Amino acid sequence: MTTSIRVEGGDFRAYDVVVGAGLLASLGERAKALKPTRVVVVTDSTVGPLHADAALASLKTAGIQAEQITVPAGEASKSFGELETVLDRMMAAGMDRRSLVVALGGGVIGDLAGLSAALFMRGIDFIQVPTTVLAQVDSSVGGKTAIDTARGKNLIGAFHQPRLVLADIDILKTLPVRQVRSGWAEILKHGLICDAAYFDWLSGEGAVGAEGDAEALAKAVIRSVEIKAQVVGEDEKEAGRRALLNLGHTFGHALEVEVGFDDTLTHGEAVAVGCAMAFRYSARLGLCEAAQAERAEQGIRAAGLPTRLADIAHAFDAAALLERMQGDKKAEGGRLTLILAHGIGQAFVTKDVDAVDVLSFLKEEGAA
Repeated sequence: MTTSIRVEGGDFRAYDVVVGAGLLASLGERAKALKPTRVVVVTDSTVGPLHADAALASLKTAGIQAEQITVPAGEASKSFGELETVLDRMMAAGMDRRSLVVALGGGVIGDLAGLSAALFMRGIDFIQVPTTVLAQVDSSVGGKTAIDTARGKNLIGAFHQPRLVLADIDILKTLPVRQVRSGWAEILKHGLICDAAYFDWLSGEGAVGAEGDAEALAKAVIRSVEIKAQVVGEDEKEAGRRALLNLGHTFGHALEVEVGFDDTLTHGEAVAVGCAMAFRYSARLGLCEAAQAERAEQGIRAAGLPTRLADIAHAFDAAALLERMQGDKKAEGGRLTLILAHGIGQAFVTKDVDAVDVLSFLKEEGAA
C-alpha cells in the first residue's frame, strides 16, 4: 500500500511525500516526469553499495543516464570540502538549469545534495530518496539543507524544497537497529510536540517499530510526515510554529558539537537526550508537571534511547555546552531560544531564556 502526503502552503511549489514499499523501482518514471536534461545521484560510501545500482537501473529503464557521486559516509561529509567536490562533479557532468539531483541516503546526503542543488546555477530540482528512518520522517521533508562548521551544526544552508520525496519502507530493512532507534527519536519528538495520543501509541503498541517492525514503521512514518507537512505548510522558513520541530535540538546540537560528530552519539540519540532535557527543564521552571517529564523520559528510554548525559560516553563542560547553545541558529543576539512544553503534546517556543539558570540546570544534569 502506498500513501501520498501533500506538502503545500506558503510560497513554495507543492510536492508529494510518497510512503510505501518497493518505491525505489519507480524512481526512474517519477524522475522522467520532471523532464531533466541530466541527472546525478548523490550517495555515500555506505548506502551506495546497497541501493545505488537499483536507483541507477530504474533511471536507465526510464531512458535516463545518470552519474553517481559518492562521498564518505558520516556527518563529516556535511562540510565545505565535500560541498565543493559535489558541485565540481556536477559541473564536470555538464549539468544545467534543467538538470536533476537525486539525494540517495540519510540526512547527511539529503542536506549535502539538497544544498548543492540549491546553489548550482542558483537552484535546480532535486528528489529526496531518504534511506534512514530519521531522514524519512524529518530531514527529507521541509526543504532545510545545510552543512556544518566547527562552530556549530547546520549553520550554513538554504531553504530549497524537493520536487518529490520517496520514502521506501523496504530500504529500512538494511538499517542497523541503532539507526532505526535514532530515527525513532525524531518520531517520538513529533508526538511530544503536538500529539499525545500518538506518543502513547509509540510508547506502547507501536514501540516495536523502534526494533524495525515494518508495519509499525510505515504507520509511524506516515503520521510523522503528516505532522511535519502541516507545520512546514504553515511556516516554511521557521518564522513561527515550525520552530517547534526543534524540540530537543538546542540541547542536542550542543551535545553533538562537543562530542565532535563521531560515532559516540548519533543525531537521533542527541535529540532523544535533548527532548528529555527540555521536558526536565520545563518541569524545573514549573511549566509542566514532573510526572509529564517522567512520562516523556520513560517513553524515550523504552525505545532503547539515551535520556541523560550520563548515558553518553563523554565528559561535558556546562559552560562549553551553554556557549554552543547560545551560538545555535535559533538564538537571537546571543539570547537563548528553547522549545519547552506544558506537557506531552503541548510544546511551545520561548525566547530570552535565562542563561544563568540554564547553566545551573546543565550542572544539575551532570555537566562539570
